[in-house]
Amino acid sequence: MTPFSTVVEGLATDVLLPDGNGAFPAVLIRTPYDRARHHAEARGWARHGFAAVVQDVRGRFASAGDWRPYENEVTDGAVTARWLRRQPWSDGRFVAAGASYAAHCALVLALEVPEDARPDAVIAAVPALGAAETAREPSGVERLLARAGWWAAHGDRRDSDESVLDKALAADPGLLTHLPITGLPERLGRSLPSWAGLWRHRDRGRLASRAVRAGMPLLAVGGHHDHFTEDTFALWHTWGGPSARLLLGPWGHGLVAAPGPDAGPAHGVRLGELYVRWARRALTGGLAAGRRGALALGGGDLWSAAGADGEPRTRRLRPLRGSAFTADPDRPVRSDDLTVLTGGPPDRCLMVTPPLPRPLDVVGPVRVRLRATAHTPSADWAARLVALTPAGVAERLAVGVLRREEPAGRETGFTIELGRLARRLRAGTRLRLEIAGHHFPVHARNPHTGEDPVTADRLLASRREVDPESVALTLHVLPSRPAPTDFAKEILR
Repeated sequence: MTPFSTVVEGLATDVLLPDGNGAFPAVLIRTPYDRARHHAEARGWARHGFAAVVQDVRGRFASAGDWRPYENEVTDGAVTARWLRRQPWSDGRFVAAGASYAAHCALVLALEVPEDARPDAVIAAVPALGAAETAREPSGVERLLARAGWWAAHGDRRDSDESVLDKALAADPGLLTHLPITGLPERLGRSLPSWAGLWRHRDRGRLASRAVRAGMPLLAVGGHHDHFTEDTFALWHTWGGPSARLLLGPWGHGLVAAPGPDAGPAHGVRLGELYVRWARRALTGGLAAGRRGALALGGGDLWSAAGADGEPRTRRLRPLRGSAFTADPDRPVRSDDLTVLTGGPPDRCLMVTPPLPRPLDVVGPVRVRLRATAHTPSADWAARLVALTPAGVAERLAVGVLRREEPAGRETGFTIELGRLARRLRAGTRLRLEIAGHHFPVHARNPHTGEDPVTADRLLASRREVDPESVALTLHVLPSRPAPTDFAKEILR
């Protein structure tokens, strides 16, 4: 293999060529996370006959310019793609690949640059579709913890320090409770001029809307425990290219294939090898048309075919306590704690199902329909579904948060979407549904005053009432156990 480094319009770029002479197909990875961290990945691509091109995005690590997240990737990506195709070692074909922000770089190449700079195939893992998508849920609720961690580690700096937020929280466990949220940089002791600007992005859906006109194959990879799962699925579902493949495993944002709470031996995947095999077929027209893919069935130690949701089943739940409760932002329901205290005034509505008489394979969207009242003009409604195993262990299944703004004291009906679930629930499992006013610190606290939660500097408690008879939990259940699917065959066919 032949390595060399160069600079493309100020952008630091490493190239690793396969052994031998001739022109090669290429893989392009544009990243804000330091191109040096991709050396092992580049060697893997080169061993399999691809020229590996890894580049620091503008303003990061060795690349010149100012770092402005999500602003320069169209222009810089197009310049790099045209440069790549002009090289004597390039046969003109290339795959744009990346994870998280690097997946954003790959997708803007596929969807927003002129035709001559577009890749021939795209691998997008846990994709960050844009600033607006990363900042907020579709309902508008702010994703506080993930954005604070990312901006503290990578924002407005040339390098990265992924320990910044953890160190700050160790020194001040209440760091994220201080108001306003826009004041976080001062509390971190760092200049982060782009932090306040992040929350002004509301142009959600730009890349997703263009995906329907995509002209090349896509491999979308995500994790059931990743905060971008819904975006990954939507990208695959709307992709208009000749073929689209989806792989969703029981992983988090890091796509770690080690067994997790719902993972089994069958869910271990050598993603690098799968990427290479898919890329070869994508570049040679060897993929069948249409959408295909595989979903890990958590708790079932198998893969099932993507796209085949179960039948909708509505379940009624028995109320335990809290049909009237107080959502107090000074004592919010925490996203990192599944413990429920039974003493004192209730801080959420708790409901539960009887034990399941038989195993249940839940595959598809989860939603809760209810009628409820908030006595403040703005209110967030957080619904969390938890599995209580026969052994008494609480396991998080799904969460959804919805923001409602309407006259205080008015009862209204609404639906909270909790995302998609692919999970086998054992016989004897009970389902616990929590309906609360907060899901902190994953999501910012609604101040209940009608002010923007990002700039608000005061908080009010919000009295709530839930009509228990109105609460309906809808799951999508497979009528029979799915036949095991070979995930590699689904991705590569």
